[in-house]
Amino acid sequence: MHCPFCQHEDTRVIDSRLTEDGSSVRRRRECEQCGERFNTFETAELKLPAIVKSGERREMFDERKLRVSFERALQKRPVASDAVDAAVRAIVNDLRRSSEREVPSRQVGELVMRELKKLDQVAYVRFASVYRKFEDVHAFREEIEKLERDLPGLADLQLPLLGGGKRAGK
Repeated sequence: MHCPFCQHEDTRVIDSRLTEDGSSVRRRRECEQCGERFNTFETAELKLPAIVKSGERREMFDERKLRVSFERALQKRPVASDAVDAAVRAIVNDLRRSSEREVPSRQVGELVMRELKKLDQVAYVRFASVYRKFEDVHAFREEIEKLERDLPGLADLQLPLLGGGKRAGK
């Protein structure tokens, strides 16, 4: 590996460690010429499927766009960034395991909704309102009622969607 400081062709590995999630190896390197130290990360390069958008347009999967979708839905919500990272990883892993060359964008949207439902009910409804193009308050109400039916045990763990209701232990 070339040194990013002096461009010397030879650097040596001082230390190698797995990252916390085990998805990559962090290597600490030192330049033989200038003595500068730096980190590199080694990850498996696995091809993710192309995303088929509406109108049959295709684009490469972009993890950054996926993360932005989560961040928008979770804006000002009490969800740890580690939880968002885990949700993004879960979706990426699902797409890798699918072994499909192309995946409809609707399928990715459904995966996002599945993960948001686990993380935060308000963020889930926010995302669903845009994703499913709610036209009126009735559509919101239907989605909230469906969510409450689908997640009876989870309602005690999160803040209520609509006023009233108490949290567990209060």
